[in-house]
Amino acid sequence: MAKIKSVIVASESTPFIKTGGLADVVGALPKYLEGLDVDAVVILPKYRDIDFTNYNLECVLPSMCVVMGFGEEWASVFKTTTEEGVTFYFVEHHRFFSREGLYHDNNLNDYQDNAYRFGFFCRAALQLCKDLKLKPNIIHANDWQTAAIPAYMKIWHWDDEIGRAASILTIHNTNYQGTYNAEVYNYLGLGASNYSSDTFEDNGNVNLLKGGIFFADVVTTVSPTYAKEILTPYGGHGLSPYLANKTTNFFGIVNGIDDVIWNPEHDEYIPENYSIKSMKGKATCKRELQKEFLLEEDDSIPIIGIVSRFVDQKGFGLITSVIDKVVVNMRVQLVVLGTGDTYLEGFFGNMPNFFAGQVGSYIGYSNRLSHLIEAGSDLFLMPSLFEPCGLNQMYSKAYGTLPIVHATGGLEDTVLNFDEATNKGTGFKFYTPTESALYNTIGWALSVYYDKPKVFQSLQKSAMTCDHSWLISAKEYVKAYKLAIKNKKSYDKMCD
Repeated sequence: MAKIKSVIVASESTPFIKTGGLADVVGALPKYLEGLDVDAVVILPKYRDIDFTNYNLECVLPSMCVVMGFGEEWASVFKTTTEEGVTFYFVEHHRFFSREGLYHDNNLNDYQDNAYRFGFFCRAALQLCKDLKLKPNIIHANDWQTAAIPAYMKIWHWDDEIGRAASILTIHNTNYQGTYNAEVYNYLGLGASNYSSDTFEDNGNVNLLKGGIFFADVVTTVSPTYAKEILTPYGGHGLSPYLANKTTNFFGIVNGIDDVIWNPEHDEYIPENYSIKSMKGKATCKRELQKEFLLEEDDSIPIIGIVSRFVDQKGFGLITSVIDKVVVNMRVQLVVLGTGDTYLEGFFGNMPNFFAGQVGSYIGYSNRLSHLIEAGSDLFLMPSLFEPCGLNQMYSKAYGTLPIVHATGGLEDTVLNFDEATNKGTGFKFYTPTESALYNTIGWALSVYYDKPKVFQSLQKSAMTCDHSWLISAKEYVKAYKLAIKNKKSYDKMCD
């Protein structure tokens, strides 16, 4: 088969702009697809907050006409190529993207015109493909922001080369569906006949993700267990019947991690590198972590690390309910890095004042500190209420830092629970999201650390041998691309 030409369209991507795991996926996947006979490029909005200082940005379309339901919008297109050889295109539209933030302002208020902004972006991305003659075989949309792309391909581009391409939609979190007032539908220009309960209509509103599911040739999500969970009424947040309708054309692919960036053997952010063959550097990282966060400098005390957005989904309601009791009753240190909910920022920001030398926190985000916490901690706490995939548990394993997780979504798929009978495992799980389950699982992990040090060290090495590289995930995406192309050919024959 000839080389597949893929266009990945998303609302964010490293190294340019990031608010969550979506950016990590979009930034990493194309690098690994290249070695699998897939030529992948990425299309992003040109946000005001992107710093292009270190990138040679070239204007390739000074004026591009984008036809919407209300008429014409005009945009410009810029291009750059990263050091890894991945080409990124950026759609510039000042009214929609020259503002603070991506989806909301600095006070976390969603922009009321988000459906207009990203509906336009979907149309612009396809027009870009047409005007620049990219001729893709597959167009890969991600989450609600670009979910209208499969619909536009079949409705607007049915008789041109863009419409001949197949579409795949990856859902990174069903909690965010792009549900907006129905008045936006005329602007989107998707046709009155497509505003139905099977497609974009949702209790009188427009649901962009729901419509994308209907029109996509293949729908994926970011772990097999999460795929099963969102087929249930509770996990699907109303989308489960429509996902079930995709039958075998809906499935989960676990995200990978960039094992060049997240690798203790040559991590440039940690004070001493180490590997499974020589763990001495991890002890150095632990001492440096204790110094950095003003903790008691004692190698014998285990450190539990947390790096996370401060949101309910990540299980912080459970954490705040038990963490004082953990710190008081257990000989342990805690390091927290995160930002988000203002109450949680205050809660963790003040903890070092009450538990000096035992708890350290940094409110905000620091790439350097996130690497140091992964390397210097003994355990990593991630009790998410639901977790489509998760990345930090895989980063932790790579650094020999054993995760403590709620067995949901990608956490269930990527962490092997410690088995007392065989002394095998790569972390510690609890299966019911309750305060007592979390408290007891932390205690269980600490008891293995103190009472079975050799077993604990064996678990660390087992975790470090796990391969969560993007190459494995990329191979699964290639299979998904080929399935989508096959499905599109069948669809075209049916429509002839």
